[in-house]
Amino acid sequence: MESSIVLVAVVVIMALSFDFINGFHDTANAIATSVSTKALTPRVAILLASTMNLIGALTFTGVAKTIGGKIADPFALENGLFIVLAALTAAIAWNLITWYYGIPSSSSHALIGSLTGAVIVAAGFSGVNFKGFLTILQALILSPFAAFGVGYIIMTTLRFIFKNANPQTVNRGFRSMQVLTAAFQAFSHGTNDAQKSMGIITFALIAGGFHQTLDIPFWVKISCALAMALGTSAGGWKIIKTVGSKIIKLQPISGFASDFTSATVIIGATVLGQPVSTTHVISSAIMGVGSAKRISSVKWLTAQKMVTAWIITLPVTAVLAGLSYLIISVFL
Repeated sequence: MESSIVLVAVVVIMALSFDFINGFHDTANAIATSVSTKALTPRVAILLASTMNLIGALTFTGVAKTIGGKIADPFALENGLFIVLAALTAAIAWNLITWYYGIPSSSSHALIGSLTGAVIVAAGFSGVNFKGFLTILQALILSPFAAFGVGYIIMTTLRFIFKNANPQTVNRGFRSMQVLTAAFQAFSHGTNDAQKSMGIITFALIAGGFHQTLDIPFWVKISCALAMALGTSAGGWKIIKTVGSKIIKLQPISGFASDFTSATVIIGATVLGQPVSTTHVISSAIMGVGSAKRISSVKWLTAQKMVTAWIITLPVTAVLAGLSYLIISVFL
């Protein structure tokens, strides 16, 4: 029992570390557009994002239950704590690698790929709930397309409405409105991303025999929300630069359109209890908005590099987690 308590404590620390890293890794995406259009200063944007992330993280629990029970059954797995340790090790490693190189990779893909890979190595393919896994994978795949399409439609509509308006007046008005959409964006990020760590901690608590249901303990919700908010306050300037300037040249109206689009798609997924990649959704919304202006305005080479990182994240993290599990099971 003592060893289980120690392992659970390590899992909680690592999960909160993952949340912290997620905060400065992914929240950069949430505020990149408002910073790049000068709607908000970096300091104000980070303060706003930290606050709204905290509120969002405490609002929903559906995604946490999905992570905690739909990929694998924590009640049935042996060595469940080793599985979670391996998954978190791989996910954190991948997040740090992609952050170092300024690649807006997906923390969601990293965590889901890692957990799946660790379960496969520990319990075989039969240990994975493929019905639940495929449902999650479907949401991860469809959400960027939805963001691209909605962003294209919203931007096309705004261009039509304001086609005869004074550009300076339009920019001034939408720069002010970006404060609201940046807050909405950060709130939506908190509702989806912070819950992933809540789910993984609950998974570990069940596997260790310290919790009997998929309901998220209150202390887990508070801890993950605070870790996400603190991570957000640390910022992620390399990724802000990539998302805010290297996909398209953003103006306040296009920044507003992309923020509103991605926040709406993320909130929709949260309400359905589906974990999605906020990175994918935000970047795809920006691409859709840029394409509505003209296809050539999107820097497709940057977009191609990002998509490549998205595609390789699941298999790479699955392999990393499998190797981590083998190492952990030998030495612990």
